[in-house]
Amino acid sequence: MDAGTTRSRNRRGQGELLRREIIDAALRMLNELGDDEALSLRAVAREVGIAATSVYIHFADRDELVFAALEQCTADLLRDLGEAETSAGDDPVRRLRARLLFLAGWTRDYAGLYKVLHESTLNRRMHLVFKEELAVRAKAAVQACMDAGLAPADDAAAVALDLRAAVHGAVSIRINEPEAELPPLEAQIDRFLVRLVGVRIEHVF
Repeated sequence: MDAGTTRSRNRRGQGELLRREIIDAALRMLNELGDDEALSLRAVAREVGIAATSVYIHFADRDELVFAALEQCTADLLRDLGEAETSAGDDPVRRLRARLLFLAGWTRDYAGLYKVLHESTLNRRMHLVFKEELAVRAKAAVQACMDAGLAPADDAAAVALDLRAAVHGAVSIRINEPEAELPPLEAQIDRFLVRLVGVRIEHVF
């Protein structure tokens, strides 16, 4: 449907479908804008093809819509991350590496959403509680390497945080400084695994 097209009214029971359409439109626009404050509810309504008042039936304001959109985005990301880990087999180091490589690919494809999810002022205005599951799973992935004897025993939460900071930094540079001369991100991730997690270099490949 073209932006600005008037759509027929949803039949009874289809309110949830419209809510998801609004969220999907917001996600597309946030990825294009890379800035939650540049998003307007009127623009989202045009994208969906509804009156602006119809958006307010589901979301009180822009922050509430962006929160819901990022919550859905994170749920989808967690699902896809799980599939990427599963496809890497049972080896915990390979699963952790697959997780990081998937995240790197996701940020390349959804740089705008990455910026809103991790770099926007929404993080200071609201508690994005759904992001906590990302940290929980990151810790579990690192702990699995330690439990298998493939990484030195350590505080898995602290190591996962260091790894997260390193990967986020590497990703952020590429998004915000696209002209910077940098090594392949995959090579950096392998070094992070060796230097921060402590896995053996030969086990990464």
